[in-house]
Amino acid sequence: MTNREVSVVLPAYNEADTLERTVEVTLSTLSDFLPAGSFEVIVAEDGCDDATPELADRMAAEDDRVRHFHSDERLGRGGALERAFRASDGDVLVYFDTDLATDMRHLEELVESVRSGDYDVATGSRRIPGDKQNRQPERGVASTGYNSLVRLFLRSPLYDHQCGFKAFDREALLVLLDDVEDDHWFWDTEVLVRAQRAGYRVREFPVDWEPKGDTKVDLVRDVFGMGSQILRLWWQLGVKPRIDRRVTMAAGTALIVVALALMTVYLDPTEVLTALQSADTRLLGIATVVYLLSWPLRGLRYRDILGELGYRERVGFLTGAVFISQTGNLVFPARAGDALRAYIVKARRGIPYPSGFASLAIERVFDLLTITVLAGATFLGLAAAGVDVTAIGATQAPGEGESSGRTAVFVAAGVGAAAIAAVAVIVATARSDRNLVRATLGRVSSDSYVDYVAGVVERFTGDIQTVAQDRRSFALIGASSLLIWAIDVVTALVVFAAFGVDLALWELVAVGFFAVSVGNLAKVLPLSPGGIGLYEGAFSLIVLALTPVGWGVALAAAIADHAIKNLVTVAGGVASTLVFNVSLTTAVEEARDAESEGSVRE
Repeated sequence: MTNREVSVVLPAYNEADTLERTVEVTLSTLSDFLPAGSFEVIVAEDGCDDATPELADRMAAEDDRVRHFHSDERLGRGGALERAFRASDGDVLVYFDTDLATDMRHLEELVESVRSGDYDVATGSRRIPGDKQNRQPERGVASTGYNSLVRLFLRSPLYDHQCGFKAFDREALLVLLDDVEDDHWFWDTEVLVRAQRAGYRVREFPVDWEPKGDTKVDLVRDVFGMGSQILRLWWQLGVKPRIDRRVTMAAGTALIVVALALMTVYLDPTEVLTALQSADTRLLGIATVVYLLSWPLRGLRYRDILGELGYRERVGFLTGAVFISQTGNLVFPARAGDALRAYIVKARRGIPYPSGFASLAIERVFDLLTITVLAGATFLGLAAAGVDVTAIGATQAPGEGESSGRTAVFVAAGVGAAAIAAVAVIVATARSDRNLVRATLGRVSSDSYVDYVAGVVERFTGDIQTVAQDRRSFALIGASSLLIWAIDVVTALVVFAAFGVDLALWELVAVGFFAVSVGNLAKVLPLSPGGIGLYEGAFSLIVLALTPVGWGVALAAAIADHAIKNLVTVAGGVASTLVFNVSLTTAVEEARDAESEGSVRE
């Protein structure tokens, strides 16, 4: 048994103007329906930089019913509440916002809903049908959209998840808090949803509510922060529990089927078969083996990138992770496969998501920079040799090939320019002492959630800058990138030989470098799965514009080259999925452990 029946926690951040009145009203209201000595009021002060700490200390010294918990650092709204609840004495744990937007005449109903034993959780609601509240239009729209998404994705029957007016049974809440991950504004929603999923009795009742002070819709928090948290909780509660070995096996099989089916959508199967029939299959086999040689190098490069970020992993595991993510990019839109790799290294090795995505960004920057340099150097070399490089994009190619080829070349030019600009910005910011991330986000929003978002973004950009600052690692990763893409080009040269392309060696090498570089730059933008169509269009147009090779042979070589690389990628991805048992029950448990460790570390 605890010493008090009811503990009321007031989350406070820079509330010097209102805190004293709020505490007085709270004590007075509680005294109206609770016995003397049966309640306490805790000020959960969250790293304030105004006079709030001094006010809270004074009130706690003057009244033994008041306690003050101070934090030197921002814990977030949910973090401050959780800390205070764990240290409280009450059997019924209550909190409400210090602005007293909710009419305090509802406090007795809130407390008694749980104190009576009828419910485990009680929450006020501003959105129960038929109940009209005075709300700013933009805030009402945002709240409606948010609660609709929670009801849809998280299957919660409640109408208002964010009302700052809640009460909990102590034992129930402490059990729930072991699983609650958010420390900020999503904390309320996560507690309510997890309570319902755990079978606790939850009551929602209407309250009179009037907004106090200046409020506005916060784009950073409401759109990016809260939206991502809804998806995170939906994944944890609705998807992960359903993943088992049969599902993973089926997904792996479907992955390769879908990837192969997509090839037939964007390419004429008859044309592909005809082209392959005319090629030297022995040389195509050699091209496949050559391309396979680049994959251990990709694993080595990824190991070096993670090593610079402070993580040491095996090359075999990392090669498999790269295989899986690249296979996902062939199937899922908008390069969503990249997220698979971040999940894999998080779940299997405990590498935090910001570092996982930063390592991917570093790899992409080096890839783009490398193929841009290769394309640019070859372009200048051809121009110096007297080749009419201005013919590219103006060649009259038959049918849709001309249009797709020109589009691809323009896309490649834009992506190349963007890659160079991105590297310049990263190197420049790595040498700067200014906190550009927090300053930029501060212009978008002044809400406390910005601290959380800014911290994640800072970690992301900081990891990228770590590599940019180290000249040795920059050179090492750059050299391995050059070797990887050189092997990619050699694969294309062997494919050329398989189709009997008869060119001088220097011309064949130059065209191969240019065609592969521009083709890969063209497919960076997610305009089609795996860049199928864009790569072939750019590759073919380069060959056609710079050599006497006919359109049919140029297109056939482009199709064969890309098909070999995609087939190797998909086969390696499916094999890696099976070998490393990704997304099976064991991996899900490891992911949960990794997330817990990451939360402590972060």
